[in-house]
Parts: sequence; C-alpha cells; structure tokens
Amino acid sequence: MPTQILIVGAGAVGAFYASRVAQAPDTRVSVICRSNYAAVKANGFSVTSPQYGDYKFTPTHTFPNPEEARKTGIRWDYIVVSTKALPDVSDDSEILEGLVSDGTAIVLIQNGLGVEQPYVKRFPGATILSAVTIVSAAQVSHGVIKHNRWTRINVGPYQPHLDTGGSKSSDVTAIELNNKFVELLQAGGVKDAEAYNHVKLQQVRWHKIAINASMNPSSVLSGSTPNGTMALDDELYRHLKGVMDEVLSTAPKVLGQPFPKEFATAERILRSTQKNTSGSKPSMALDWEQGKRMELEVILGNPIRIARERGFEMPRMQSLYALLRMAQENRDKMKQKSKL
Repeated sequence: MPTQILIVGAGAVGAFYASRVAQAPDTRVSVICRSNYAAVKANGFSVTSPQYGDYKFTPTHTFPNPEEARKTGIRWDYIVVSTKALPDVSDDSEILEGLVSDGTAIVLIQNGLGVEQPYVKRFPGATILSAVTIVSAAQVSHGVIKHNRWTRINVGPYQPHLDTGGSKSSDVTAIELNNKFVELLQAGGVKDAEAYNHVKLQQVRWHKIAINASMNPSSVLSGSTPNGTMALDDELYRHLKGVMDEVLSTAPKVLGQPFPKEFATAERILRSTQKNTSGSKPSMALDWEQGKRMELEVILGNPIRIARERGFEMPRMQSLYALLRMAQENRDKMKQKSKL
C-alpha cells in the first residue's frame, strides 16, 4: 500500500515540502488548496529551486476544501498542516475533522509555541508530530513556487507528558511514525531533515522564537525594516540582542534543560543576519503591509504565557506583544468603521 499524505495549506512552504516528499518511492501526496485551487487543479505546481532545479509537481488529488477530501474515504497516513497559526482568528484543527483515522499522524509545520494544543484537544488519541523549518520559499503567483535557499526541517513527536512524568505505551509508535516521515523527506532529497525527540524539538521551537519574536515585531514597529538593515543599525542591534538573550535565558528555565551547545547564540544569529543583503522582510511585516492578521499569539503571546505560568517574565517580549496587539486591534476597528 502506498503512503498517503495530505497537505493542508498548500502555500509556499506546504507546496514545496509536498513536491519533495512526493519524490519518495510509493508515496501519494494530495493537497487542500484555498485561493490557489483553480490554478493548481488545472496545472499543478511549478517549482523553481537553486538546489533542485525547475520542475512540475502534480498532486495525486487537489481538493478545494476538506469536505471533498473526506468524500474520497482515503485513509491518510500523514496529514501535514502548514497553514499560518492564528488561534485568535480560527481553530484550524477543525479542518481535520473526519480526516484523522486510527494510525494517522498529524504533522504541524508551523511557527511559534503552543501550536500543538488545539490538535491534542480535538484528537487526543492521535500522534502529533511537531516540525520546525527554516526555508526561504514564496508563492509568486497561484501555483508557482520559488524556492530560494535552505531546506532545514526538524521533526519530533509531541509528548508533553515527558516534561513532568514517565513514558506512555504510545510513545514507541509516535517515534516510529516520526522517523518514517523524516525518511520520506530525505528520500525526496531533503538531506538536512532530522528526527528529534520531544525535548530537543521544543528547544528548537524556543530557539526559533528568539529569532522570530525579535525580528518580526521589530520590523513592523520600525516601518517594515528588512532583517539585514535592522541588524546593521547600532540601536536596533542592541534591541534585537536584548530580546533574543531574554528568550534564550528564559527557555532553559521553562524546559528544565540547557540548550545544546551547537545552538547559535544571539551574536552569531545577528552576525549572520548582517550578511543578508537581499532586503527580505519578516513574515509578520509582510502580513502587516497586506492588512492581514499577524501570528502574534504563537510567536509572542504563547511564549509569554507559558513562561509566566512557570513564574518567569519576559518584559522585552511583553512590551512588543502589548504594542503590536493593540496596533492590530486598532487597525481592525478602523476597518470595521470604514465598512459601515
């Protein structure tokens, strides 16, 4: 039997990884599309990549909505969710109702902390795999994916019970499903896909929060300043390093373990960012420019609340969160007034 994979949220990141895992032997990859449905249904995806060249990817099935996917009765081995995590707007775990079977693993390729909880609550018996990626990809037009650089992706089973207690009988199955998914990525040419355990994957999430929670809101508040420009400005450098250090010093206290030595320091991250001359802006700045809701809760709100529950405050992050949340609320109120 072929491995059946369903991608929910086939935008740039979802479509890129779908196109790679589809290269694995005996694997069928289907997608649920939104705004790009008509283009993908007609022509599939066109991918350009400096690493993989130019190629076409035609999904096994292209669905306009979850209901059409449910009608097929396909038993999905993996359901990959790569939508933006906006818990203050909607609970995307609802999309998966009727699609998750016994043995289905839900893979969450999303930014932020706490993204797993809605799925754990809705599907308590399902295997949840948590994934963190660093990939530069954009959907330049419907169904046209431009991969610029990086393919790094770390995947680990979400097993929060290990934070406070012992293992469960289901842990072995979760690890096996996690390892198999990483093997599929590697078979598709993603050589730097790695399988992590629960603790290390959460460490990776916190480490990425240090980058996202400093760069994203700071770009918005400074007028959509590119990453490289921020890192080269003396005062913004001090600010960004302060936020990163705050996260990197708090996370080990929350997790109860120090970061691995190979994880980059704030200085190393910023030195690398200073070399970025592409003019690229963080996703939150792009969302703000386009009038979209930003991933404030999973990048700022959830980390603050998780740390606070354990008795730790992050005042720099809290200031960024409070300012941006109010700015977003005020903008939304203005939009509502303009419609009246």
